[in-house]
This record gives sequence, C-alpha cells and structure tokens, in this order.
Amino acid sequence: MGNRARRGGHRADTRLPTGSRPTDGARALPGRAERRKLARRVKRRRRRSAVKEIPLLITVALVIALVLKTFLVQAFVIPSGSMEQTIRIDDRVLVDKLTPWFGSKPQRGDVVVFKDPGGWLQEENAPKKDDPVVVKQVKQALTFIGLLPSDDEQDLIKRVVAVGGDNVKCCDADGRVTVNGVPLNEPYLHPGNVPSTITFDVKVPEGRLFVLGDHRSNSADSRFHLDEAFQGTVSEEEVVGTAFVIAWPFDHWRRLEEPGTFASVPDGRGPGVPGGLADSG
Repeated sequence: MGNRARRGGHRADTRLPTGSRPTDGARALPGRAERRKLARRVKRRRRRSAVKEIPLLITVALVIALVLKTFLVQAFVIPSGSMEQTIRIDDRVLVDKLTPWFGSKPQRGDVVVFKDPGGWLQEENAPKKDDPVVVKQVKQALTFIGLLPSDDEQDLIKRVVAVGGDNVKCCDADGRVTVNGVPLNEPYLHPGNVPSTITFDVKVPEGRLFVLGDHRSNSADSRFHLDEAFQGTVSEEEVVGTAFVIAWPFDHWRRLEEPGTFASVPDGRGPGVPGGLADSG
C-alpha cells in the first residue's frame, strides 16, 4: 500500500542536498510566467518586423500602380457630355495602353482618349472642379501613380470615324456620314441628334484620325477644326489609348466594343499604292 501510494502520488523530490536538481541531460520546462514573458517578446519582435516592412510594401504597391498606369491600363473620368449616351458625365472608363506597344493602331469605331491637339478643350466647355489646395495636391499625386482616375484636364475622348487614307464626307442625300463612299448607320448617336449639321469632305492623311463625339450637337470634334492644319484630324501619336470598358458607376458598366457600323467600309488606300488613295482618274 505504502509503495503503491508513493508510486501513484507526486514524483519524488530529486533535489540534491544543495537544493539544485540533478543535471541528467533533461532540461526543465519554463514556468507559466516565463512562457508569458517569452510570448510577449516574440510578439514585440513580430510587430517591429511588420512596421519595418510597411514602407517596403507601400513602395512596391506604388511602383506596381505606376507601371500599370504607364504601360497597361489607365482610368479616366469623363467631365463632359460629348460622348453621351454611350459614355456619360462622371463615368470612369478604362483605357488600354498596352496594345499600342505591340504596333496596334486605332481602328474605325474605336473610342480613343487623346492629348489635346491644341485648343480643343476650351471648346468642350468642360466644368473644372475647385478643390482645396491640399485635396488638389493629394489628388494629383494619386492620379500620377494611377490610384485615382485622371481628371481629364489635358485629354479628350471621341470615336474614330475615319483612319489614314480614308475619305470621310457629310452629308449624303439621306443626311448620313460616308466613309470611302459607304454611308454609316450610327446607332450610337445621342437620341435626337443628326449625324452632322456641319458639312465636310476630308481626305485623312496617313498616321492621323478623324474623330467625332457621339453627342454630335455637344461635341467640339474634328468638324470644328477643319480650317486648321490637317483639317481637324488627330495624330495617332497623340492617342493615349483605346477605351474598352465603362468601369464605374456599376449601373453604367459596359464593354466599349467596335460597332458593326464600319464592317462594310472598304480600305481607303489604293491597291498597290501604300498609304495612298485609289486613283479615281
């Protein structure tokens, strides 16, 4: 009974007469207080490590955002109604900036964002937001790195109607715009708008584009610059990219696909004459 009780009870005290335990190779486990102290120490180290990594993570995120904006996709906010009802005021569109790096050029029907060729924005009469100085600077910084859409202060958005080599006219007997002799059926026009109240007959130079807004009665496009050099056409080099989707607001979300309007338009370049019009003589 006595032996069994001792075996089933607490472990016998193995301390040496000096009060220390024998060093038989087995390390004693830390006590509860020591474990808590160790856990707090590990937690502090992890917190300090995380704080040190935050600047690096922010830098990496900013670099990625800047690369995306510069080479891949950029967001633009639309300040005017020149492309209604396709694109409305304050819509956010995403612009493809990648494919031009591989030689892709704007096609008829594409909606493109381009740099102001000179004085076009003044005629658009786009309202400007008057933000406080600090807010304005923050917005400019975030826009620069691509975290906010551009406020479109130096860019315009229009639809490409004719490309280099095309002959674009308005209007035929039925009041339609024609490209290389083919009349256009334009379902994207703003309701109630006619194709144009301004007559024109333009041979688009190579490397340039003839652009019109879908809201023809509220768009200062190529038609308003016919008396300037290149008859109101825009250089392909001024094109920032092609808008491919309305991303915001969600109830306006839609892809901006090339309409079938231009499917039957023949190439304006003459056969065997690179970059030239067909010789009708």
